[in-house]
Amino acid sequence: MSNEYSLLKEVKRLRSVRGSGTELISVYIPSGAQIAETSGKLREELSQSSNIKSSSTKKNVQAAIEKILGYLRLFRETPKNGLAVFCGNISKIPGREDIELFSIEPPLPLKVGMYRCDSDFMLEPIEDMIEAKETYALVVMDGREATIATLKGPQIKIVRRLNSMAHAKVRKGGQSAGRFERMREEAIEDFHSRIGSSVNDLYAQSGFKIKGLIIGGPGPAKEGFAKAGSLNYQIKVLGVFNTGYTDEYGLHELVEAAKEVLAEQEASKERAIIERFMHEVSRNGRAAYDYGPTREAVESRQAEIIVINKDVDVIEEFRKNSQEQSIIVYYKVEGKGVKVARWAEEITVSGAPNPRISDVVNRIRDAISNHTPWPPIEANTAYNELAQLCPIVTEQRDAIEELLKKAEEGGIQAEFVSGESSFGKQFLMGFSGVGAILRYK
Repeated sequence: MSNEYSLLKEVKRLRSVRGSGTELISVYIPSGAQIAETSGKLREELSQSSNIKSSSTKKNVQAAIEKILGYLRLFRETPKNGLAVFCGNISKIPGREDIELFSIEPPLPLKVGMYRCDSDFMLEPIEDMIEAKETYALVVMDGREATIATLKGPQIKIVRRLNSMAHAKVRKGGQSAGRFERMREEAIEDFHSRIGSSVNDLYAQSGFKIKGLIIGGPGPAKEGFAKAGSLNYQIKVLGVFNTGYTDEYGLHELVEAAKEVLAEQEASKERAIIERFMHEVSRNGRAAYDYGPTREAVESRQAEIIVINKDVDVIEEFRKNSQEQSIIVYYKVEGKGVKVARWAEEITVSGAPNPRISDVVNRIRDAISNHTPWPPIEANTAYNELAQLCPIVTEQRDAIEELLKKAEEGGIQAEFVSGESSFGKQFLMGFSGVGAILRYK
């Protein structure tokens, strides 16, 4: 869970970077590729960059390529899943150079190498992998052959290829037309049975964790297979689509044709978790929200599932006064359209607690317990009052990262939800994007 969040956070940071020109470089090295081959291609790009008209862009591009080449010298071989490297001038001050390099080992194997130089980093391949939680089964077929594969995120893995003699040319000899037709039907039935057995085995090997089956092909054979009854009753056919081919290219065609179905499947899972959370909240049941109550539910092992909006940032801010009597830990929640302070607690360091600090902290906690709506940070008088009482910021850290570590230690499930869907937006705006479904009230 924490690894997934760290990757999400890194991608979010890279997504925020903008170049002043086409000077941000993205390099994807596939798993199994030779580092020397990629370095050779980058040296070619370095040579070509001398044709760039803008002197500042040319300088930044060349500096970025040279930095990537230096970084790749550290590797004897490509990491297991490949490597994604991002480099460029990230300075926000015109005329100032700040060439930074970032690298990510993808969570799934990279299949294709890429080089791109643009005003932003190319992050879609990594983002697609982060989204990949569910596995689907794919079948592309006609009357002669079938290809069976799995799909997880952008990764298609061929599992088996099957052939049929049902539609091959056969010399009838002395056979009657009826006998020949029965033999043909038996061959088709046998072919469907073999495909069904292969898909059933695939599901069994996964512990029936495959989300669903998608079938494609160029003719009517796919519909016949879908209706044949050779599949285990637990297998859900999500759709049947037309494709021109029954090989690896046909699998890619099928995934493209089934985009809406796949998106709906991912959205339905997200919708189900948010609806369950909302149901518990509405009947004052087994739910907690805001960072503080959610953290307490995790620490007490009361939480069954924690739910986190991918767009939210929760900053744990440590403050102290000049006498160092108390440390204030304040949690600031920031996301798309949300920037509020949602929690505070006091830790006495020396002497008696400061009564003024204690009073503000108690007011904040009471407001949260009563689910009082909070204004933005700029208009939040409680936050401003604490900032004046404890003006020295000693540390800031990512609170979500800490929360996920504690959840992982407690065996508590974590679910990330999108900030783009209506359910995800409602969860962010109404509940600060952090909550928990509880085991008990």
